Amino acid sequence: MDIDEVLQLADDLVFAKTGSHLDYLQQAILKGTLQDKTYSDISEEVHLSKSHVRNVGSTLWKLLSEELGQDISKSNLWPVLKSARFSKNKNNISFVGETVTVNESLAVNNLNICPATASSPAAPQNPTTNFGLKPNYKLDLGDAPAPAIFYNRTDELTTLKQWILEENTGLITLLGLTGTGKTALAVQLVQQIQAQFDFIIWRSLATAPSLPTLQTNLIELLSCEQQTKFPSLTDYLRSYRCLLIFDDLQTIFSPCQLAGECQPGYENYGTLFKKVAETSHNSCLLLLTWEKPREIALLEGSNRPARTLQLKGLGEQARQLLREKRLAPEEKWSELIELYQGNPLWLNIVAATIQELFSGSVSDFLSYDTLLLGDLEALLHPHFHRLSESEKQVMSWVANQMSAVELSKMPAHLQLTPPEFLKVMQSLSRRCLLERLKDGDRQLFTLQPAIREYVKNHLPN
Repeated sequence: MDIDEVLQLADDLVFAKTGSHLDYLQQAILKGTLQDKTYSDISEEVHLSKSHVRNVGSTLWKLLSEELGQDISKSNLWPVLKSARFSKNKNNISFVGETVTVNESLAVNNLNICPATASSPAAPQNPTTNFGLKPNYKLDLGDAPAPAIFYNRTDELTTLKQWILEENTGLITLLGLTGTGKTALAVQLVQQIQAQFDFIIWRSLATAPSLPTLQTNLIELLSCEQQTKFPSLTDYLRSYRCLLIFDDLQTIFSPCQLAGECQPGYENYGTLFKKVAETSHNSCLLLLTWEKPREIALLEGSNRPARTLQLKGLGEQARQLLREKRLAPEEKWSELIELYQGNPLWLNIVAATIQELFSGSVSDFLSYDTLLLGDLEALLHPHFHRLSESEKQVMSWVANQMSAVELSKMPAHLQLTPPEFLKVMQSLSRRCLLERLKDGDRQLFTLQPAIREYVKNHLPN
């Protein structure tokens, strides 16, 4: 009995028990166990904590034990399977007088259960239409960070999974300021849906690779089992179901220009985004960025081939973070969360300051007349270094207003024409630096408190 047969048997058993196929982590645990790997080895391969891998493994062994009527554990999986007796067609497996029949039907402890059939949506079809289990999928998360603490983003995960798995959206932008949790959300998304894909590849653009260099690398991975390579990346997106993640996309955009304009020599990225969005395929390209590419705005919409999810702060869910930091008193947490807009990284930085300087007292921290940024300033510098001069002027104007502003109230001292002013406001919105508010039928704009404080400290009035 080889590894593929073990995986198929385990998948049939799990499906019969739960109605769900093996997910990517369960498959990795089974493969690693059969290859005599430790939980530490497996956790490094799948970029998850050892404790999480161990817990999932324990649940899997219990489930298989119940279905097979045998005591299965990581240490005895292979010996138990070796002691099994197979029929010639390997559809029947006997353990001490009890029979398990796989493939066409599954008989466990005298219960007959029919798994997915050829007409079921989960049944194997061809590579471009099989949206069920991908037992031989390829996973390359070489550029993905190690999983961090993930705070509940149920709504955002549900939205992304619906766009990708149900609506087959080919191009998705995950947009947000540093620290909002874009990467953590994407890692969690991959963990939950990667068994639905033939290939999952994560690439960081932090070093601003040229598109030909990036595409060559991707095609090498995607063509690993082919004798002849396809001529373009989109050919692979049509032939397989791929999930590609481009992180740190903002690095290919020009600094000191309006948002989302590619640097000279990088314009072909925009062409790629347009082609991915408008070509018929079952794959998805997920972009993680501080600022939205200009091409995306022309492609997105509810009935269009591209979508954007702007990630906001955690809101009251950030209370879990403050509880872990042991800040007090609890009744002041909501005020702290509002000041830093529930941004998990910002709150972690501020919590460290409160512990170091105020002995964990949120009340003492909030008693200061000005909002303290501390180490948070270093995170905001890169955002503001990318701004054009006209954007800096508008940010200073908004920061010094007592209330939210209207587009019709542009001051004369900005020395911008109305069309130029509108372009700047749109650019700042695409950078996630402006907060939009509704007042009846009026659209208003303001700044987050931390952003406002930074602008007052660093940009001229």
